[in-house]
Amino acid sequence: MFRTPSGEGVARATADRSARRPQDRRVARAAPPSLTTAAPHPTQRPPPARLPDPAPRPVTAPASARRVAPHQRLYVNVDHVATLRQARRGDEPDPVRAAALCEDAGADGITAHLREDRRHVQDADIEALHGTVRTAFNLEMAATDAMVALALRLRPPQVTLVPERREEVTTEGGLDVRHEPARLARQLAALNEAGVRSSLFIAPDADAVRASRDLGAHAVELHTGPYAHGAPGALGALDAAAELAAVLGLAVHAGHGLTADNVGPVAALPEVEELNIGHSIVSRAVYVGLAESVRQVRAAMDAARAGLARPA
Repeated sequence: MFRTPSGEGVARATADRSARRPQDRRVARAAPPSLTTAAPHPTQRPPPARLPDPAPRPVTAPASARRVAPHQRLYVNVDHVATLRQARRGDEPDPVRAAALCEDAGADGITAHLREDRRHVQDADIEALHGTVRTAFNLEMAATDAMVALALRLRPPQVTLVPERREEVTTEGGLDVRHEPARLARQLAALNEAGVRSSLFIAPDADAVRASRDLGAHAVELHTGPYAHGAPGALGALDAAAELAAVLGLAVHAGHGLTADNVGPVAALPEVEELNIGHSIVSRAVYVGLAESVRQVRAAMDAARAGLARPA
């Protein structure tokens, strides 16, 4: 069981986190066409800061010199707030209000997956989140030309391309980066040219990591589902893939199936700089509230990284 930080500790962590967040450096540009005709969300705030590109890293590094990400970001996925709303096709709970609560509780960013079948998150949610998220917004979507065109109109700080099958309950497996590589490379190049930081959700596999680098992605998000389900050797595969990705110059993210109880070993991987966690945070919120659920995951991540050596 993880202990919730004291009031003083939460206040100090919140102040530290605020100091670490990047300042808004977004270049002014014409407003993108609306995805819907819906009126602006009542909580709309100025556009968020754009994530910086990862710093260049050497192409080779000894095992003793593994890079340690100085601050591991927690991105909260609000998809399943929308799932609950869509159960009644109503207007609550609101993913945008939930995102603001998560940010107030210490989330470093917000993730939402706009599926092609619109089973939970809707176009209006994406438009509202893009305009209201104060930290950074990560748009998950299928690697289709239609979805990439949507992202190019909206230009969120980050896009993560994921595999998608309409019959699946949740994302199953990593993106097959060796299937139609020319199309993927073209999509990534378009996102990069538009100033959108690109990430590929992949299996923790050396060939997939190398292919992601060759295709032009800024980052990889390693699929932690097998680890979360107790697959033998899964943590070792994540460790090796994270080290290789960093050596190749890729930023390293991870996510899927992580909870406050199992996140520690993944959070402790030195190169992992961002974790995307959603379902378990929303589920735990039924018992402890959304803000407290975010704080518990944040505390588990921080505890796991407390012993890692920081770069000089």
